[in-house]
Amino acid sequence: MKTRSFLYLFTNARASLAALARDRSGNTIIMVASALVPLMAMLGGSIDMGRSYLSESRLQQACDAGVLAARKALGTEVVIDNEVPDTVETIGNRFFNINFGNGSYGTSNREFVMTLENNYAISGEASADVPTTIMRIFGHDLVPVQVSCEAQLTFANTDVMMALDVTGSMNETNAGDTAPKIDLLRSVITDFHTQLEGGKRAGSRIRYGFVPYSTNVNVGELLEDDWVTNSWTYQSREVNGTASAVGTYSFYTAASPVSGGIARSFVSTYPATFSRGTYSCPTVPTGTFRSSWELMGTRSESVSVPLAGTRIYATYQYTYNGDSYAATLSGTTCTVNLTAYDNYVLKFDYITEPALTRSSKWDYKPITFDVSNWRTETNGCIEERDTYEINDYDSVDLDRAMDLNIDLVPTTGDADTQWRPMYPKRIYARAYKWDGTGSFTVGHSNTTDEYFAPHMAYTDACPTAARKLEEMSSTALESYISSLQVNGSTYHDIGMIWGGRLLSPTGLFAAENADVSSDNPTSRHLIFMTDGQTSTLDISYSSYGIEPVDRRRWSPNSSLSLTDTVEARFAFACSEVKKRNITVWLIAFGTDLNPVMTECAGAGHAFQANDGAELSSAFVQIANSMSNLRITH
Repeated sequence: MKTRSFLYLFTNARASLAALARDRSGNTIIMVASALVPLMAMLGGSIDMGRSYLSESRLQQACDAGVLAARKALGTEVVIDNEVPDTVETIGNRFFNINFGNGSYGTSNREFVMTLENNYAISGEASADVPTTIMRIFGHDLVPVQVSCEAQLTFANTDVMMALDVTGSMNETNAGDTAPKIDLLRSVITDFHTQLEGGKRAGSRIRYGFVPYSTNVNVGELLEDDWVTNSWTYQSREVNGTASAVGTYSFYTAASPVSGGIARSFVSTYPATFSRGTYSCPTVPTGTFRSSWELMGTRSESVSVPLAGTRIYATYQYTYNGDSYAATLSGTTCTVNLTAYDNYVLKFDYITEPALTRSSKWDYKPITFDVSNWRTETNGCIEERDTYEINDYDSVDLDRAMDLNIDLVPTTGDADTQWRPMYPKRIYARAYKWDGTGSFTVGHSNTTDEYFAPHMAYTDACPTAARKLEEMSSTALESYISSLQVNGSTYHDIGMIWGGRLLSPTGLFAAENADVSSDNPTSRHLIFMTDGQTSTLDISYSSYGIEPVDRRRWSPNSSLSLTDTVEARFAFACSEVKKRNITVWLIAFGTDLNPVMTECAGAGHAFQANDGAELSSAFVQIANSMSNLRITH
């Protein structure tokens, strides 16, 4: 509201002048003196009006500052719980007082009142009385001024891609929490969506995308047919000569945790005991650990690969309870690991399948297959396109490292640029045996031995299918995140690569990811959440094949370990993502932030969340940073 008008100040002055005009008695001196009255009124009114306008302007600035500070302090979490911290009003009043102190410009009766509106804006009303000077002789001692203001925290056009670690450890529970990490993540993402949608500016677009990652990613259904090759060579095997399924071959699969149980890990260190020239760790407590197992059922299936016959699965579950201690000695330091189990369940299969007769052999070698029907034959996980072993990450040749060229669109018919569907049941780790003996080789192997098969050992994890950017209702979002399954090892690079590919405005989905308009550009954010450090497994079937055998980006003779290779490629991919004007946020949930993570996100964009409450706080801070704080009056 504006200051009361100039006419308000001269109401009585005009009445006096009118009376003077009707009175024709008097003399020249009186007329001259009377003429000075309107001149004084005009001069005094100008002075007093100027002071009033100045006071009003400063009062408006103070009102704006107060509601802006209060709305920023309120943040986005209010949309979830409707709770207003006591500090909000205190902060708002503090900023108002700094900008318009009590008695500023000689004013009195200063007031400032804030209100939380239904749309979560904070409105304010401020008023004060401005003293007059010349107009005081006309009976006007004060000029009341009053202003209004409103601040809103909103989200304009925003794209959010979440690269989520869904490795097996997400089924574990952090110390201080009562639910597995994957369940807490689902809850926090739901709240995050509520915050953004609750502050969505009218006419704006907020989209969400997801890349669940572990050993690889599941993006098949997002790819065009021409982006996938029609044939590809896999590390496989075939029968040498004729063979029949005589006898059986049996083995256990790797155990995988069942959601719902709790396994908490605690680590402590202390100096080792020195006695008779050697260091040793004292005996640790025996603990209360106990386990039980049961057969959950059996099932069978007809198979044609590797041999025709019947494969039988017997599923077992082990349930762990109590405390288990283990101590290790490193130099002069003892490390004690305590794992506390509470109905923690592991599941595994005992598989029996047809085996060769001893007179027949397997020919283990690279075999080229027709994969043109991959959409109906596979689960959507893919192998990466061509790359090379990089020794200098400051000079990466993106014409060769096509996997790191995140904007490169495949060329139809050029297999080097295209992706390749994953066929886990065709893959064998030549010449690594089930008992852990043997070694990896690129040469052919003609033998009766059974070599390690990732799909039989559950080291071929394929996560839940990724989602492109789209506007999502709360129902659609909850349906998707409830489908997230955990398994596999931690390969951060593939999560970052595909997070960038699906979010980039200049790559595979440029037409879909372009700005809504030049006047209203899109803010792009990649939230990368992991619960562990890079953890590779050479017997896994990853996006780069069986790595010790395929040797596309790494080999057992490389100068870097496979883990270091993944770390370096993650760092490079992150830098490529940020070149697309994408803000990267990184959250280490139940694990430490390492230098690679911190450097990837940059100052203020990396969070270490040790439990569910800190994970929620990290997402709240990200939401607040993504929002636009603005005056709406």
